[in-house]
Amino acid sequence: MTATRIGVIGATGAVGTITLGLLAERGYDHVRAFASARSAGGRVRFGDTELLVEEATPEALGAGDLDLCLFSVGTSASRALVPHAAAAGALCVDKSSAYRLVDGYPLVVPEVNGGRVHDALDRDRIVANPNCCTIPLTCVLKPLHEAAGLARVHVATYQSVSGAGAQRMEQLRGEEAAEHDLVMDWSWQGDESDEEAKLRAETRKILEQPELPISATCVRVPVMVGHSEAVWVELEEDLSADSAVEALREAPGVRVLELPSFPTPAAAAGTDDVLVGRVRKDTASEHGIALYLSCDNLRKGAALNAIQIAELMLAGAAERAAA
Repeated sequence: MTATRIGVIGATGAVGTITLGLLAERGYDHVRAFASARSAGGRVRFGDTELLVEEATPEALGAGDLDLCLFSVGTSASRALVPHAAAAGALCVDKSSAYRLVDGYPLVVPEVNGGRVHDALDRDRIVANPNCCTIPLTCVLKPLHEAAGLARVHVATYQSVSGAGAQRMEQLRGEEAAEHDLVMDWSWQGDESDEEAKLRAETRKILEQPELPISATCVRVPVMVGHSEAVWVELEEDLSADSAVEALREAPGVRVLELPSFPTPAAAAGTDDVLVGRVRKDTASEHGIALYLSCDNLRKGAALNAIQIAELMLAGAAERAAA
């Protein structure tokens, strides 16, 4: 067991409950649950026991009795709460969009750019957790970039309703299948949704390729858990499909499936890996590779990625303290 004092903020939500489960599995036992005033006073499951839900206020999080805070709340709530926890000395991982694209704040996928957590230790101890589609996308783009260089990327995402929160999951459970349809439930910036714009901007930031051409189409689908993405990658150099598969097989956090098996939300749900399949040459591009991926958006797409970030931060802080 570890004595790290951890606060999970947004503990009653879809991602917060997964975060608590993962922390219990990993042996953390000094964990507190925080949520809004509406949920305060209730209880949430933590391993074989339950935790009392405390109200998440600036005063509670700024008391200085937490070593690590994992935020699974909305953007406005994160902006109001994260600075107080960080100022009190806690390492903070925020899953909202509050800090993702703000200069000076690391945006981290541990398998891709984990070293960037040290930037936060040098500054104010805040690291941003990327969007739940950006995380698996960058996990597969990095090994392809290292093998042959990225020239441009096209992606279509098929995002489950759990990405819209626990309430939307309950709505899906209560609806008839015939009522379901593709939904584009984002806000819009001209011809592009905010979801499409941030997928491009976050991917560029994580890969440190600010001019990489990326085009995205994002839709919500009637699936409970698990996001999928169809990806077309144009490379700077020729790369065979077999070589692309080999590069992906060696990439951390990625599991390649061979036909007749292929990635699906059902196969990805409850697992920690990014599932990749149907890796093939893209005949519409001179140096193109096409592939399909699925990922559990509540685990690797949110909660697990944040915990992996936190563990890198804890290890880095311990090394500095020992130096």
